[in-house]
Amino acid sequence: MNTTTADVVVIGAGIAGASAAAALAQTQRVIVLEREAFPGMHSTGRSAALFSEIYGSAPIRALSRASRRFLYAPPEGFVDAPIVRQRGALHIASAAQMDELDAFCALPDVAPSVHRLSAPAALARCSILRSDYVAAAALEAGSADVDVDLLHRGWLRQLKARDGQLIVNAEVVRLARGGAGWRVETPDLRIDAPVVVNAAGAWADVVARLADVRPVGLEPRRRTALIVDAPGAESDSWPMVIDIDERFYFRPDAGGLLLSPGDETPSAPCDAQPDELDIAIAVDRVQTATTLEVRRIRRSWAGLRSFVADRNPVVGFASDAPGFFWLAGQGGYGIQTAPAMGRLACALAQGEPTPADLAELGVDAQSLRPDRLAATAGV
Repeated sequence: MNTTTADVVVIGAGIAGASAAAALAQTQRVIVLEREAFPGMHSTGRSAALFSEIYGSAPIRALSRASRRFLYAPPEGFVDAPIVRQRGALHIASAAQMDELDAFCALPDVAPSVHRLSAPAALARCSILRSDYVAAAALEAGSADVDVDLLHRGWLRQLKARDGQLIVNAEVVRLARGGAGWRVETPDLRIDAPVVVNAAGAWADVVARLADVRPVGLEPRRRTALIVDAPGAESDSWPMVIDIDERFYFRPDAGGLLLSPGDETPSAPCDAQPDELDIAIAVDRVQTATTLEVRRIRRSWAGLRSFVADRNPVVGFASDAPGFFWLAGQGGYGIQTAPAMGRLACALAQGEPTPADLAELGVDAQSLRPDRLAATAGV
């Protein structure tokens, strides 16, 4: 077995691990271990990503606001094409959901970003919406599609350019405290490092137990998506349409329409696959709200979105294991928050405060601390 050292070992090369590793590699010797044959195979590679500053919990919204500048104006040389494409998001409500729409639009950090629309105005934005279903809507004009692959590859290239190392097919089989901090072992390699970043996605609690670190109560949940034929070329200009209770959403995608039932089915960490019932539910819910007639399904897939009890990310050092750093629980918002999350993780992992520009936009590291979950996670 080969042996080496590093300043930081990052476990997981998805969007969270890649963004944090690239930032850390500016000043640290970083090795990223990925259990699969290529990075981003699970949640990152299956995300139907939309950038929205008003989507998710308050900490998620703050991280999203703090990520906007990077996504719209990335550093020179980071990518060779735009990361985002303006899309807009239309949050729709039936007559029975008006209270939920009112409460959503009244949130202090949501209100400045949305415009209330009447039912006819909403139908003018997306012509397949049913006039007898949509009672009102809220339009977020500033949201956008995200090219996930382009963004992910940008950080992996940046990691390499900063002499960081990515090793694939490198499942961590042993993780224990040692003289230099942590000893991390794969079937072929042993690494000694003072800091380990647990960015293992749905497997983050599995990694913690391997290290004899208290888990955070991570709950992977399956999310289903499918592509169907679009009713016409005009659909490419439609916004993403989201039910205010997130019971379904749809948006244009590569000449078709992407549909999801917004499912959150509990799952063990795995290579998630779509369930036929969830596909049927997605079709039924979208057809109920629209005039769309689904005649065939081009393809379908599923991914895991991982949450902890309060549905906020977990970022920071474990209180029961010096040098063990959590970067988990993104809950399906990992793509749109990755620029800010990666920078925050980099700062905290080096014992530095939250970057001032992130703090000014409402990013509060205290609300993401792992030890907030100690009372409910169990061991």
